[in-house]
Amino acid sequence: MPALQLAGIRQFIGGACYVVFFLMKGFPLPKGREWRTVLVLSCLNFLFSNGLNTWGVQYISAGLAAIIAAIFPLWLVVIGLFGSKSKISFRAILGFIIGFAGVCIIFYEHLHDFLNSGFRLGIILSVIATWTWAFGSIYTKKQAANFNPYFSLGLQMLISGFFLIVFTNLTRNSIPLAAIPWQSWAAISYLVAFGSIFSFIAYLYALQNLSAEQTSIYAYVNPIVAVLLGWLIFSEKLTAFIAVGGAVTLFGVYLINKAYKLPLPEMPETEGV
Repeated sequence: MPALQLAGIRQFIGGACYVVFFLMKGFPLPKGREWRTVLVLSCLNFLFSNGLNTWGVQYISAGLAAIIAAIFPLWLVVIGLFGSKSKISFRAILGFIIGFAGVCIIFYEHLHDFLNSGFRLGIILSVIATWTWAFGSIYTKKQAANFNPYFSLGLQMLISGFFLIVFTNLTRNSIPLAAIPWQSWAAISYLVAFGSIFSFIAYLYALQNLSAEQTSIYAYVNPIVAVLLGWLIFSEKLTAFIAVGGAVTLFGVYLINKAYKLPLPEMPETEGV
């Protein structure tokens, strides 16, 4: 089935589960201008970030897509160089240099792949997705006090899922629900259950029982798991360039996260893949 249709259905069902849960708990819906924040984050965090990521992974390996998804803090440094009035710390700049060096190591063996238009499209879509996530993180940090981040997460998924479903139907980039094979429904069910609901419950449990530093480690473990599963399930190449480059990149990301103190509630959906 088309990737964007899969992303839309997954986000819509997952978001609906969140929204129903919080409404049953008595949480009020956003009011007035609060909807503007939710709508902006729906576009940045899910409509573009998760949607483009899901589309891009058709053309590149799951492990490579996961590593690209994890480098969004690098763009925070770039955005800060041009748009921030405050001075950027030495740790952030060092993290950017190390992270960029890691990306260069990873792509050294993929230089010939850029001759493939599909590979180029996958990389472009994945990189744009990380940019939108970076802008979403900055916007969240500015608006964090104005709404419940957990309830907002569900609303963002629900709204972006609805728009993706409408878009794919209007552009005829979808197939009838009855024509979707059971394998695709199984994948959607897995993404909703484990990618959205159970992972979120585990994340909240970790926040309550571990320090913020310990909880944030998951963001660095996730790409490693994706690379290993891609190798195990899809027989994707696991080379020294990916291993060393991935480790160097994640170390750079770690330094930037330490420098910027990224808001934890924004991190669960970085999984992307």
